[in-house]
Amino acid sequence: MTYRAAGVDIAAGDALVERIKPLARSTSRPGVMGGLGGFGALFDLKATGLKDPVLVSSTDGVGTKLKIAIETGLHGTVGIDLVAMCVNDLVVQGAEPLFFLDYFATGKLAVEQAAQVIGGIAEGCRQAGCALVGGETAEMPGMYADGDYDLAGFSVGAAERDGLLPRDVAPGDAILGLASSGVHSNGFSLVRRVVAGTNAGWATPAPFGGGSLAEALMAPTRIYVRSLLALHRAGLLKAAAHITGGGLPGNLPRVLPPGTMAVIDGAAWPLPPVFAWLARAGGVAAEEMLRVFNCGIGMAVVVTDAEAATALLQAEGETVFAIGRIEAGEGEAGIRIDLPPGWLG
Repeated sequence: MTYRAAGVDIAAGDALVERIKPLARSTSRPGVMGGLGGFGALFDLKATGLKDPVLVSSTDGVGTKLKIAIETGLHGTVGIDLVAMCVNDLVVQGAEPLFFLDYFATGKLAVEQAAQVIGGIAEGCRQAGCALVGGETAEMPGMYADGDYDLAGFSVGAAERDGLLPRDVAPGDAILGLASSGVHSNGFSLVRRVVAGTNAGWATPAPFGGGSLAEALMAPTRIYVRSLLALHRAGLLKAAAHITGGGLPGNLPRVLPPGTMAVIDGAAWPLPPVFAWLARAGGVAAEEMLRVFNCGIGMAVVVTDAEAATALLQAEGETVFAIGRIEAGEGEAGIRIDLPPGWLG
């Protein structure tokens, strides 16, 4: 008996490591010590130049969006999703992402498939300015169906102690929304159920544009790190909320203090066609859409000088909408979203 006969190919794992070493090197940044291959990754925190650093960590996955990748062979962008889900959670606390690790698990390692996934992870790290310093490739026959895989990501960032967010949010502050790039990486169990209830296949042209249905839905999660760090360093950012599962109602109140309420104008931004289509095709109510999906707003930020913040964010390449304001409330932080008639089209 051999390990390979039992379903684990060590040579394939070694081949993958050699394939991804250049990808990891392409994400290097000040502070990285060494490269792939050690038992642990080293990072020199002094190299960041922070005077009183606080470490901030995050872990996340891609969810059942991976099922579409597996069924269609579109593996190149789910790695961006993985990085985005982690680093966007770091930056809302005022932290700069420093390094990233991934966990790739499968039943039988397909080197080309895994290399495409990790290539996306490296691209996400480059967009976020963090280093891919290591990870784990687990080949576990019997645990996954043929062709299936799963992903998890882990990121560590740092912030100056006196620069942690949120801070000083008060009635009168403005709320800006940054446009999403699509569905991002939440709600795909519902997305897949909606698609299954139609006559559309993954290769069918998307009714809302963007290529095939699979290509449109697989648009990678937007990474907001560079623009939010620029806003924070300019002293314009009080709080930020990454709009993931739970939507605006479930995420924006998390960064608001007691005694405040976010009041959101649903007419302040155009609902992207993908969400209108999902609502119509699945018979999904507006309240459920808002609770499950980002509905076009991938990041919400609280600022005092809305004009200056908007100009800076637009210069960083963001599409910005003035979506609401902070008002006085009672008890725990709350939110009210005022939707115009026909919001879902």
